[in-house]
Amino acid sequence: MRTTRCINLGGVLIGGGSPVSIQSMTNLPWHDVDGTLAQIDRLAALGCQIIRVAVPSHDSLSSLASICSASKLPVVADIHFDHRLAIGAMESGAAGIRVNPGNMRNVDSMRQVARIAALRGCVVRIGVNCGSLDPEIEASLGRGAEGMVRSAMKYVSLFEAEGCMSLKVSLKSSDVRSTVEACRMFASRSDIPLHLGVTEAGPPSRGVVKSSIGIGSLLLDGIGETIRVSLTCEPEEEIRTARRILSACGMLDDGPEVVSCPTCGRTRVDLVSLATAVEQEIERLLGLGKRINLRKVAVMGCEVNGPGEARDADVGIAGGKGTGVLFRKGEKVCTLEEGKLLEALLEEIRRAAC
Repeated sequence: MRTTRCINLGGVLIGGGSPVSIQSMTNLPWHDVDGTLAQIDRLAALGCQIIRVAVPSHDSLSSLASICSASKLPVVADIHFDHRLAIGAMESGAAGIRVNPGNMRNVDSMRQVARIAALRGCVVRIGVNCGSLDPEIEASLGRGAEGMVRSAMKYVSLFEAEGCMSLKVSLKSSDVRSTVEACRMFASRSDIPLHLGVTEAGPPSRGVVKSSIGIGSLLLDGIGETIRVSLTCEPEEEIRTARRILSACGMLDDGPEVVSCPTCGRTRVDLVSLATAVEQEIERLLGLGKRINLRKVAVMGCEVNGPGEARDADVGIAGGKGTGVLFRKGEKVCTLEEGKLLEALLEEIRRAAC
């Protein structure tokens, strides 16, 4: 497991052995303060711990201040191009700022941002994307992993020279292999916490796969202190996917695992609807703050995959033609009409919730 320095972002501890934190970004217009705060509330209820808000102009700083003062989550201001926006965001109460020095190329301006961040105790994420590297480094090393890491280390040195030590770094590309290689390389050279993600991952059908491979590979290596799943969809789905990635890596108790078999010619029940309904009920119960004392729930389509292959599930159902069975730990409890299978399983799950 990689050892990193610990930083405090608005009460969320990052690094130093702290649990991996989930982050997302609001997507409403900067002037919609009420809508943004409502969105933050929804994301927090789903498990988001850090929220990033775009700051596109000086006009947006007053809205940012209102959001920072009322947000349930620590706010990171997303800054590009203009160092004055970074300073204004810190003055507006942002717990952290995200800057990309690759598109803020005035060194003196960056030093000013670093000094103010150090004085205010503001966390700075140095974002390095393959499309915005240090020009000299890109010219000599290209846009690959080495170029990304060398750029990040150069920017880190600049900030640390001004006393700004509350840093985290992200190294992102839309290419999964480059992202993973760059993060592994940086992790071997620095104790600064890493924020993980595959940038511009795409719509859920593609982005979930790319993000799961990229983020999951690094987490299993012991690399990564915060994560964001970047999807072209509403941010709520980013949180759900992030939680599933952490759960699959054994880093989050996200309620019982739901296992379900793939459909085939033997399937005689609407397995997709059954599995979806079970997932939704578990999510609803968790959203109410319930703990579900089950490890695994099975939704199986026939007797082949039924109690046999799902023997280690705490509880499950297996469909048949017009009927099915409810089972616990591989042992049949009862046979039920198809229309009663779902409610019987949901009742088992509810009884296990407290």
